[in-house]
Parts: sequence; C-alpha cells; structure tokens
Amino acid sequence: MADPLVRLEGWLGRYRTETQPALPPFQGGVAGYFGYEFGRCFEKIPKARHDEFSLPIAVLGLYDVVLAWDHHLGKGWLISQGFCEDGAANWEEGRTERAMARAQYFLERLDSSVSVSESMGHSAERSSVHAMAHGLTAPQFETRLGGGWLGNFDSQGYRSAVQRARDYIFAGDIFQVNLSQRLLCPARCSSSELYEKLRVVNAAPFAGYFDFGPGQIVSASPERFIRVESDWIETRPIKGTRRRTGDLTTDALVAEELRVSPKDRSENIMIVDLLRNDLSKICRRDSMRVDQLCAIEEYPFVLHMVSSIRGQMRKESTLSDLFSAIFPGGSITGAPKVRAMEIIAELEPTVRGPYCGSMGYCSVDGAMDWNILIRTLTASRGWWQFQVGGGIVADSNPAQEEEETWTKAAGLIAAIESTF
Repeated sequence: MADPLVRLEGWLGRYRTETQPALPPFQGGVAGYFGYEFGRCFEKIPKARHDEFSLPIAVLGLYDVVLAWDHHLGKGWLISQGFCEDGAANWEEGRTERAMARAQYFLERLDSSVSVSESMGHSAERSSVHAMAHGLTAPQFETRLGGGWLGNFDSQGYRSAVQRARDYIFAGDIFQVNLSQRLLCPARCSSSELYEKLRVVNAAPFAGYFDFGPGQIVSASPERFIRVESDWIETRPIKGTRRRTGDLTTDALVAEELRVSPKDRSENIMIVDLLRNDLSKICRRDSMRVDQLCAIEEYPFVLHMVSSIRGQMRKESTLSDLFSAIFPGGSITGAPKVRAMEIIAELEPTVRGPYCGSMGYCSVDGAMDWNILIRTLTASRGWWQFQVGGGIVADSNPAQEEEETWTKAAGLIAAIESTF
C-alpha cells in the first residue's frame, strides 16, 4: 500500500462523520493531488528520462475549515467540523466548541484576509515569476507558437513517437496508448491571476487551483476521474475530440462527424472496457453498468466524446484498493494499461508530474470526487508547463494526432496569451 494512502485512510477513519445534505458536498476532509507518477507505487513502471521540476508525486492535506461558494446562487458557506488538533480518538469531546470558534475566527478575518492575499500573495508569487527560468535538462524545441514557447518534441519528433507507438500496436504489445507532448514558456504573471483568466476563456466542470508550495496547479479539466457517493463509484472517460468553430451549424456537423467516427468510437469503447475491468476489482460484478456510451458533449473550444461507467463498491473494498485498481485513469494511459504506461515512459522524454494525475477530495462522510488533470498547467521555478496528448490506435495518422494536441491546447494557450 502506498504511504500517502495509509495516512489518508487514517485521517478519514479517525474523523468519519455524517454531513449535512443541504450544504456543498465537501464539508471537510482530505484534498490535494496525486501526480501521474504516483501510479509507480502500484506497478513497476520505468521513470521517464528527465524530471526537471522534481515535484512531489502526491500532496494531500486534512482540511477542517472550508469556505464554499455557489456561483449560481451567489451564496457562500463557512464550514468547520471541529477536528481535534492532537488527533485524539475521542475528538467528539469539545467538537462543537472548536468548530464554532474556528468558524468565527475565519469569519472575522474573511474580508481583511481577501485584501491581504490580493496585495501580498500575488506580489510574493510575482517575485518568483520574474526570477530567471532555468533548470531544463531535456532537449527543448521551438514550437509553432514562437514567442518563447518551447516543447519537449519538435513536430517530426512527435510524429515519429506516434509511429513508434503504432509499431507497438502492430506488434501486439498494446491496443491503444495515450501519447503527449509538453509545452512550456516563462511565467508572465502569478498563477492565481492566470487561473482567473482561464476561468473566463475556458470554463470547465472540473477546473481547480491548488498552491502546494513548490508549485501551483491551474486546471481547466473537463474530465471526471472518479466520484464516490453512497458506495457507488462513477468514472467518465473522454476519448474523441474535435475543435469547435464558433458557428452553430458547422459545430452540429462536426459533432455528428465525431459521433459516427469509427476510430473515435473504437478508442472510447476500448477504454470503457478497460475501466469496467478496473472497477470490477473493487465493485460487485452484478452492479457494473455503462450509463452513457460515446455521448457528445460541448466545451468552450472543443467537442468531446464521453462515456460513463458505474458500479457499487464491495463492502470490503478500501480506499487503497480503489486507487491501486484504477489509478492512473485508463483514458490517459491506454490498453492494456501497464504495458501502455511502460511505452509512455519510453517514448515521452519528461515525467508527466501532476499532468494526467488527479486532483480532488475525500469527504469526511466517505464521498469523494477527483478529476483527471488534463488541460492543466503547472507553475514552478519561473515556468508555466502543460501537456496535451491523444489516444494512438492502429489507424492513427501521425500528422492528425499532432494536430489534435494543438486543438486540445487552444484553451490554455488563449488564457496564457491574454497575459502577454
């Protein structure tokens, strides 16, 4: 069992309690991220050749006080569970008094703390923004964007990697593999300011911002990894992408072309089968169901093909069982998963870090919700970096696969270039 999961289970076991249904779903518990390389805790996967930023493979925190805001209702909640600071087993004693005191403490400081964070937090972050960006060990290539943008592949290099992946498919090693390229540029403002811009130009249902010290995650993820509620687990893989045109009539035609595309449907169904197998390790087999298959969903810059798989977890399944069974997500690895991850480590020159990992929470009532960290930027050591990729199958065209990565990058690029 991976050590972060041991601690996580300990925290959640100690503070397990009921929540209020009328309040937002996260009312205290554990939140943070697992990087893609956290998957190496479960399988013997080689590490990529270069790890220039050396970010933690997981960062998790136990949160007692939560400020939740409903943007639709224009209403907020300040919630405290009253956790015991010394981790005592009888934490219920004095719980109400601790919760009320902490909520009152933050309530009294809320207005002033917002102004302080805006004036001090942003300026502190800017000091690192203007530091010299350095420390890249992998070969870097100019990209089609110009303006200081660098990539860990040039165009021919990425296409060659796609072809190499196809060679593995024809050799029978795999059916599909997710191959990505990294883009990076010097940071131009604080990452919190960038997140604000990203929410405007590329709103997404599983977006999030997380400052964990040595880096910040700025995410516009459209993809749910897992949601657990009342012992039912759901995963919603994305496979199949088209760029939106801005014209409703044309977009409708593009959506129909995606809906009937044999390549995209086969990719999606392949990952659905992989995830059904993953979930069967922790779920009752008679509970497994596919609620949605190859549906087309609209996002600001793209159309996606999305499926939904659900199952009821077996009573003996633990949180560690869950993550060891399904992490990292099948939609961003390939099938079979372990061999696909080995090929990713061989073909991609740099570690993925938070990219293709997961950010989210485990609530004190046992519920959880985690995204897949795609369309996600990581800020660290004066650089902004993000990766974009796609599923490679037997009939993949290397040039088209490269172009799909640029389609997926459009929203992040738009947000970044608005800071120039």
